[in-house]
Amino acid sequence: MKLFLDTANVDEIKKFEFMIDGVTTNPTLIMMEGRDYNEALKEICGIVKGPVSAEAVSLDAEGMVKEGKEFSKIAKNIIIKIPMTNEGMKAVQKLTKLGIKTNVTLVFSANQALLAAKAGATYVSPFVGRLDDIGQDGMLLIEEILDIYDNYEIKTEVIVASIRNPDHVKRSAIVGAGVATIPSKILEKMFNHSLTDKGIKQFLADWEKVPKK
Repeated sequence: MKLFLDTANVDEIKKFEFMIDGVTTNPTLIMMEGRDYNEALKEICGIVKGPVSAEAVSLDAEGMVKEGKEFSKIAKNIIIKIPMTNEGMKAVQKLTKLGIKTNVTLVFSANQALLAAKAGATYVSPFVGRLDDIGQDGMLLIEEILDIYDNYEIKTEVIVASIRNPDHVKRSAIVGAGVATIPSKILEKMFNHSLTDKGIKQFLADWEKVPKK
């Protein structure tokens, strides 16, 4: 499974560059960094060789396509994030015909994921954490989408998004999702285990007891 970092913070990206396969961003993340949108994307694409998602903000298909064309000029690895709406799917179709890759975002149902794939989306991003927030098990949606895609040999890749904990990442890998996009604080937690810490502490204590010349 590929791991993307969900951030616009360049320091975080550089810290985990050796581990990640791509980056997802959105206007909110870039706003939090106080950066110009295009300049931030250009810098990120200079660090990350894999896909970097840049989100369109227009609500109509024509506007989304226009933004997508402009974003795609920034770097070859730019992927255009498009919201799961009727207009969005029109934009996905048009961008796909132009050879521009897309990531359909704000997906909360298997039907939406099916429509995104039918429109030609390169990626689809179901938001598992937000479903958990309203009392549903977001990971069940991932299983449903993967089953549907497997049934029809659909090539659209699933990016598990809105990840809130390491268990979301583990379950994504178990069910066979292609990608999980992870905030840096969650990726940091994935390195850790209390027994690892205990083992290192014991090794160091034992090393101090080894006779030195």
